[in-house]
Amino acid sequence: MFFIQYFEFISKNNSIKIDLISSKKKLKKMITLNNEVPISTQPVLVNFISDCLDNIQIIIQHWIRILHIQFGWTHDFDKFIIDYSIPFFILDTFCSSSKLLTTLVGHTDRVYSIDYSTFDGNNLLCSGSDDNTIRVWNTETNKQIQLFNGHSDYVSCVRFSPYHYHYHCRNVICSSSWDNTFRCWDVKDNQQSKIFKGRDFGIYCFEFSPFNGSRYLCCGSDYTISLFDVETFKSLHTFKGHGRNVWCVDFSPLQGSNNIGVIGGNGYTICSGSDDNTIRIWDIETAKQLIEFDWHESAVWSVKYGSNELGNIGGANTILSGSGDFSACLWDIRSGEQIQVFKGHTGGVMAVEYSPFVIKNSSDYSNVICSGSFDSTIRFWDIRSNKKELYMIKGSNEEDFGIFSLQFVQLEEKRIINDDCCDINLYYGLGNGSIRIWG
Repeated sequence: MFFIQYFEFISKNNSIKIDLISSKKKLKKMITLNNEVPISTQPVLVNFISDCLDNIQIIIQHWIRILHIQFGWTHDFDKFIIDYSIPFFILDTFCSSSKLLTTLVGHTDRVYSIDYSTFDGNNLLCSGSDDNTIRVWNTETNKQIQLFNGHSDYVSCVRFSPYHYHYHCRNVICSSSWDNTFRCWDVKDNQQSKIFKGRDFGIYCFEFSPFNGSRYLCCGSDYTISLFDVETFKSLHTFKGHGRNVWCVDFSPLQGSNNIGVIGGNGYTICSGSDDNTIRIWDIETAKQLIEFDWHESAVWSVKYGSNELGNIGGANTILSGSGDFSACLWDIRSGEQIQVFKGHTGGVMAVEYSPFVIKNSSDYSNVICSGSFDSTIRFWDIRSNKKELYMIKGSNEEDFGIFSLQFVQLEEKRIINDDCCDINLYYGLGNGSIRIWG
């Protein structure tokens, strides 16, 4: 299947150039439209797969709209992006071909957090656990290759640092803990490189800012969220308003120019979920609360922003939440309204994700969201429907003790065994300390 990883649109010297770079092979086609005659009447003759001509015209129309009307996405362009550009995958292929591949064993208690890295050509997974350790796994061999000790309490969250990658070309894992510390671990040197204690209470979650990761948010048992500089660990903002422990935080993607000023001063907001049963959205510049969602009847364990690329398939400008009330919810951040409630779990929803899957409806596509629960199931839902789940991965309550973390990983071409493979593995952390791989 042909997937285009990204589009680079450059407007320069009275021309528009469109680069299409394939993830399957470095196929590069450049279309240059000279501006000698009106762009809307200029012929485009490119020998680029005959059945793609209509889609090329959609690209041109999209750029006419951008240049002469306003910045934005047309509905037809969204359809084109889903067909050729954004690496989404059909859920039915995953459902029909996937199975339990293996189990990573090493942790002795709940795996709260997992993250994935392809730094320097190495495919690595890191995990943080109730056993106070961080472990690093080679996903080619499915073997543990490193163990980091140092925290004196539960490791609540782990992330590969985009900041250290961009500015220092180092693969660094950052971790937070109930021992009140934030630590950095250098993978190459196999040692702790930094420790920071900037809060007087346990840290339950943290997230890096988009792009270069130079800021991070953390939250915890002091009912607040804090924004820090990664290099200096200087506190930049404190967000106050929750009435109980704050379990989860997330950064918004950069909002389009038509949204700036509506939900945040510079287009960025953050969201948080708490033991007070609420989800709150905050202006990252002023630290003021913008929106409060208070439908959930129990603690909010997980929150995620939808990416801008989700477009018309149902995820842009939304937040997904998982709660101890056994439900997952979808929220519109512009209207402040609830869009969907997903019910079916028989235990608290500990983790939610916007999956890389779509389903085909009668005339369009819908994104598929995913939820992991204390009932030891992972359920997949149509983002546009609150009907019964589309697919379920079922574990054992007696053996697994719940699902606490989810991570989708797109396989590299060399790891794809056959054409029927959907190119995606799902890693999930269990209450018994193991990590399962489904794909």
